[in-house]
Amino acid sequence: KRRRLVPRRTATAFHSTWGSGATNDGRAATMLRLSRFLPSTSRGVTDLKDVLWSGSLTFKHALSTSAANVDENASVKKYASYTVFKGKAALSISPILPLFTKVESGGSRVDRNGSVMLTFFPAVGQRKYDYTKKQLFALSPTEVGSLISLGPAESCEFFHDPSMKSSHEGQVKKSLSITPLGSDNGYFVNITVLNNVQKTNERLSVPVTKAEFAVMRTALSFALPHIMGWDQALSTHPQSTSTSASKPRFEQPNPASEWDR
Repeated sequence: KRRRLVPRRTATAFHSTWGSGATNDGRAATMLRLSRFLPSTSRGVTDLKDVLWSGSLTFKHALSTSAANVDENASVKKYASYTVFKGKAALSISPILPLFTKVESGGSRVDRNGSVMLTFFPAVGQRKYDYTKKQLFALSPTEVGSLISLGPAESCEFFHDPSMKSSHEGQVKKSLSITPLGSDNGYFVNITVLNNVQKTNERLSVPVTKAEFAVMRTALSFALPHIMGWDQALSTHPQSTSTSASKPRFEQPNPASEWDR
């Protein structure tokens, strides 16, 4: 009599996964080891081979970006920046959110606008930078607008005095200038810090290509309403408790950190 052959789908699947030379005992041992990593939140999956077939196997020791973990870390401060590394210096830009203060009506208002922080690092070797000698320059919303609207052949310059309107006015002066490279190839971003107390005059310059400046311009355009607090003012989620209204005062960095040196 002719024997009827029944395809063994499970065996074939595990041969393709573990290799054609794997034995039944070897597969069983491997399945036992893998079963330790089965996620406890996987509902409706009770067998390891079902998990392998469904492609839903995850490992506990892997970095998870699931929505549950994002919700758990919602109160954790998040940092993001865009950095350009060049031969003599590096330039990093990052947003600083505004500070809010509670008002009598129970809501909150912007107490201090945010900024976009420019951080310069001098190079000390090939692809090596001295982060302890960083220089900071915080752009106000209006200064951000100047960069966004900058034309290919245009330049701009800003001056900051950390001790303005105080007895220490003029001790430290900072200037930031953006000048075109020429032929619509990008810009030079230069910072100069004159410290009359320490008798130092530091200058760092970073050439930024047309593509890199396009990234900066897009990021600045996106960040502008956020550093003004408009995103929160137009949010559909009301701040109903005093804790949520005052919380940003403790979580948001102070733009005055530009003058920490």
